[in-house]
Order: sequence, then C-alpha cells, then structure tokens
Amino acid sequence: MIKKFIFIIFIPIGLAFLVRRIGLNFQQALSISIFSASVLGTLFFWNLRLSFAFLGASILLATGTIDLDNLVRASSLEVILFLVGMMVLIGLLKDAGFFAWIVSLIIRIKNLTAKRFVLVISLISALLACAVDEVTSIIFIVAAVLEICDYFEVEPTPYIIISILATNIGSAGTVLGNPIGILIATKSGLTFEDFIIKAFPLAVLSLFSMIFIVLFWYRRSLQKLDQKMKEFGANEMLIKLVSVPPDRQTEIALSIFILTLLGLAFSHRLDVFWGLKANTILLIIPLVSAALVMIWKHDKARKFIEKDVEWWTLLFFLFLFAQAATLKYTGATDVLARKIVNFTGNNPYFLTSFILWLSAIGSSMLDNVVLVAAFIPVIHGFQMLNGYLEVLWWALLFGGCFGGNITLIGSTANIVALGILEKERNIKLTFLRWMGIGIIIGLVTTSIAWLALLFLPYYR
Repeated sequence: MIKKFIFIIFIPIGLAFLVRRIGLNFQQALSISIFSASVLGTLFFWNLRLSFAFLGASILLATGTIDLDNLVRASSLEVILFLVGMMVLIGLLKDAGFFAWIVSLIIRIKNLTAKRFVLVISLISALLACAVDEVTSIIFIVAAVLEICDYFEVEPTPYIIISILATNIGSAGTVLGNPIGILIATKSGLTFEDFIIKAFPLAVLSLFSMIFIVLFWYRRSLQKLDQKMKEFGANEMLIKLVSVPPDRQTEIALSIFILTLLGLAFSHRLDVFWGLKANTILLIIPLVSAALVMIWKHDKARKFIEKDVEWWTLLFFLFLFAQAATLKYTGATDVLARKIVNFTGNNPYFLTSFILWLSAIGSSMLDNVVLVAAFIPVIHGFQMLNGYLEVLWWALLFGGCFGGNITLIGSTANIVALGILEKERNIKLTFLRWMGIGIIIGLVTTSIAWLALLFLPYYR
C-alpha cells in the first residue's frame, strides 16, 4: 500500500516537471498533475476514488487554478441530472419486476439449443445495455444465466463471459448504454438520434462478429450444453423456472419506460421545434419520468432517491468532470491538442486512429469514464479540423466501450458480473483466462469500428 501511495505522489510530480519542460505554465502543469493523481488513486484504490476526487478539486480551488464559479460550470451537472433521472426510472423497473420478466420472456424459447442460447443471451445482453445501462442489465442477465446453467448442470463461466462481452458492445449503441454516451453527447452536441443512426448499426455489426467468434471459441462447452439439453429436455420445469408473468405494475412501469425512450428518440426534433438549445429535451425527459415515478409510487419515492440513485458514483463523476474540465480552463489541453496534431501531421485519418486505439487500450486498463473525461477537453482543442471533429467523438465512444472487453477490469460491467460469479458460485476467473477471448473480441470489434470510421463518410 505504501508503494502505491508513493506512486500516486511522485508520478504526478514527475509529470508536472515534464510538461513544464515542454512549455506549459505552472497552472497547466498543476491541473495535469492533480488529474493524474486522481486517476492513479482510482486505479490503485478503487474504493477510495471519491476521496481522491474531493482532494483534487480542493487543491485546484485552493491554488487558484480554477475559481468556484468555473468549477461548478465544469462539473457537467447536466450529465449528473440525466443519470439521476434514469436511475430513478431503473429503480422503478427493478421494483416492478420488469427485468426478470423480459429476461424470462426471451429465454423461454422452444427447441432450445446451445447455439440458440448463446444467440439469445448475446442479443438480450446487448439490447438491455442499449435500453438501460450496462451495469443494471448485466446484473439481471447474470442471474438468468446462472439459473439456466444450474438447471442443465454446466459450468456458467463461458456464458457469463459471453454476456459481458455482448453488454460492453451493446453499451455503445445508444446514449443510455454507458455513462460515456451521455457525457459525449452533451459535450459534442450529438443527439440521441445520431446515436441510433450511426452508433447502433456499428454496435450490431460488432455484436454479430463477437457471436461468430465465441461460438467457435467455446465450441467444446457448447457441445456439453447440447448434450445436457438433450438429456434434460426443455420441459415444464424449465419453463416454470424462468417464467415470470407480467402484472399490472410491470405493465405501467413498461409504459413509462417506453414513453421515456420515445421522448429521448425525438428529443432533437423537439429541441428544434421549440427553439431550445441542443440536447435540452434529452436532459429533461428523464427528470420528467422520474417525477412521474415518484408521484405514482409516492410511498417509495424516498427509497428510489436514496437507494437506487448511485450517489457515490455520481459524486465521483461530478468532481472528476470538474478536474478534467480544469485542463481545458487552464489551456493545458489546447497545448496537448496542438502537439498531437503536430505528431499526427495534421492528418485526420491518423488522428482518428490515434484517438480510437488509445482510448481502447486505455479503457482496458482504466475505467472508461475516467479516460473519456480526460479526452473530451483534448478533442475540443481540435477545432481546427472543422468537418472531421465528429468522427473523433465516435472514435472516443467506440474505443471506450469496445476496449472494455480486452481485460477483466476494463469495464464496470466486467467487475460487477465476475463479482457475482465469485460470490454465488465461488468461481474466480483468472486474468489470463479472460484475456484469451477478451483481447480477440476487443481487437476485432475495435478494428471494425476503425475501418468504418476511416472509410465511411457517414461518420463525418
């Protein structure tokens, strides 16, 4: 532990001296040093990440690196409020049994085979991640997979891994799938509609490439599952195991959820119609839905706010966003952007490749929200690229989501799902066992995004 604290102290100090040597002033160097200390603190002491975020913001204020007004503006409060509204809505869906119902509905297919099972859990994992968020969806998918694998008496690990891989890929498909989606949308001006038109098709293509690979990679496990399915058969016992009929409460919760999705889908059109600033309706819709939920379930309203809203995570995001924006406020990211442009020869294709692969590799080692928060002010520094700026946002999105599949710590969904597997079945996955399939899926899906971003003018 002492060695880790030494790293957290001396690496940022060394980094500050380094950037001073390349021309940055004291405040620019300090903002980079503080942000890097918060990142290292998050990496080495995950449970203490909020402490590092608090300390970092306090030092920036105390040294005058940023003032209080600009710190508040930099905290991306619009993203935090959007996530609060969605978390209340997700709390309602959990309370109403929506996730258990939707998972059971899809798994209850006739003539179930191992390949169909993989196809089903991959599709539902990706689509649920698109519709809600990766962490919520993976919790319910893991529960369903464990029940089915227990029934057929097969090892659940391959199917848990498949679900996680599909979840991370699917999380790139909409604004809702991953916190970095709403963060990128609000900072870039991209709309929910843009994500559906441009991100979702590429996520689907990447998902089917993943399914093709895992069917080959886990072919022996699938053969065993097929044998068990023939022995046990998809009888009434299995149907009862996964059968959760929807009740009135589930139907109302589903209606609110569908109306919310429709509102988000048409948010850009409504912004234009009412002459509002881009993404205003996108941020209002979840708050309106949350208000309706708390009016309807007034006896549980406090529970939705206190229990279902992840305040620990949201506070971490708020202070992290503020620290990252301080890099822009001091001008540090403008200097870095110019140096990156000089390094890439002002070539937008090289720059797109650089952002995509750096974000993918970085996300495999560090939480993608931290990485994206650091990259956003840098991308804002590339304003000189004009028409090529949008493709950089897509590169950041796909790199951040797809790169999370490379290692078992690359995504919050990975950590949550594998934690449940260890707790419920006492199965601890090794780093190398994950790396075997994870690096293949990560490289293949990122390469698909790479080719699309380079050769399709669609993304510019």
